[in-house]
Amino acid sequence: MHESGRGRTLVRMRACAGCRAELDERFRFCPWCGAPQRLKITDFFRPHPEIRGDRQKALRVSRYLGGEEDVSHVRFSVWHEGLGSVRADAAVSLDETETERLLRFLADPAPIPEEDTAQLR
Repeated sequence: MHESGRGRTLVRMRACAGCRAELDERFRFCPWCGAPQRLKITDFFRPHPEIRGDRQKALRVSRYLGGEEDVSHVRFSVWHEGLGSVRADAAVSLDETETERLLRFLADPAPIPEEDTAQLR
């Protein structure tokens, strides 16, 4: 960490994944060699077309693949488009265990017992 300015703000530093130069950990790319500092895969998912309140929203899912200093995780964020801007309303990161649990939940929903379905009618 380095101190900067009179306010003594601490800035976390890291070594570039490509050239090993020291840089602020918030940098996505090295300003000296251009190497990406974290690897991720991102996709957007559209809302259900029949749910009116979600029409201006999207779900962004990013899988951070980790690296020397990064932690592998999956991040979900809800994006909203309105009045000429797009912003993330909320975001949450899941570790690998929770990501696998979510995958099982989505892939194989548990059947609802018949006595419970009668209460849903």
